[in-house]
Amino acid sequence: MWLKSLALLLMVLSFSFIYWRTTHKQNPKPTGIRITDPLPITLEMPKESGIFFIETTDRMFPPSLVACSVESAARTYPNKTVYFLMKGLTNEISININSNYTALLLLASVKNVKIFPLSFEELFKDTPLSPWYQKIDPSKQRFWIHHVSDACRAALVWKYGGIYMDTDVVSLRPVPVEDFLVAEHSHSCSSSVLGFNRHHPFLWDCMVDYVINYNGDMWGQQGPMLYTRMSAKLCKMPDFANVGDAMCQNFSYLQPKRFYPISYPSWRRYYEKWENAESVFNLSYGLHFWNYMNKEHREVTAGSDTVAEHLFKENCPLTYYSLVKRNPS
Repeated sequence: MWLKSLALLLMVLSFSFIYWRTTHKQNPKPTGIRITDPLPITLEMPKESGIFFIETTDRMFPPSLVACSVESAARTYPNKTVYFLMKGLTNEISININSNYTALLLLASVKNVKIFPLSFEELFKDTPLSPWYQKIDPSKQRFWIHHVSDACRAALVWKYGGIYMDTDVVSLRPVPVEDFLVAEHSHSCSSSVLGFNRHHPFLWDCMVDYVINYNGDMWGQQGPMLYTRMSAKLCKMPDFANVGDAMCQNFSYLQPKRFYPISYPSWRRYYEKWENAESVFNLSYGLHFWNYMNKEHREVTAGSDTVAEHLFKENCPLTYYSLVKRNPS
């Protein structure tokens, strides 16, 4: 046992050194690393607001893009708790130095990251989604993973307050407002990033509409289409002809360049060499990599000099040096 404990200590200390080496010159107040025991497995849900990421499949080995999304959020919001909720995390899973859960051990070592099990039943309790979930047969749903993910994000932010992000969104700088949606392009809202205070009535109304208009055969019906149609009931959809954001009653409607300076048809640009890419991201709070479009399974590779590699080095160096550079493709 003492040998296992020593090995775990050395692993986390190595993460700490990498983190310090890559951030101390650029960020005088890094989020920091703490030495942790193997991950505690509980059936509790979060108790407070924060930044939320979810894994709605049973996958337990997050790829580098997922790890970068969580790490970059932790670095961007050092005073907020970053939650990573995973459906596959159960009492039967043993996470220790011998389990090869390298990405999870890495993320658990970051001071403000907490990893929790994701229980759909517990999360949907006391929301309009609970009766729907009790009746639905996931095996008969064409896009179940996507639809249950749509349900989770609305319930999480309504219950606890904070920001939800997809696990392919790399954070660059903090969003300066608390209640917001993000436009994907003119007249269409996205669902990959959203933020609201706890118990915001707009999200309750979205969950009600989710259930009433649920269509298991239509991708996006409970995601981008949900927030587009619900916000359209409250205000005229802006065309974002200028670079400013808009207001929709009591929440902000952020213009597309805040998270989507590269639109989904051009997602490959993240994996290409692209000089002066930083100038394109001047208005962005984060970047959506559109991983759903990545049917070619492109990954960040060390030494590729791509936009993605530069973003990893700058915004999630712990992930880059521990997962990407040590495991070149």
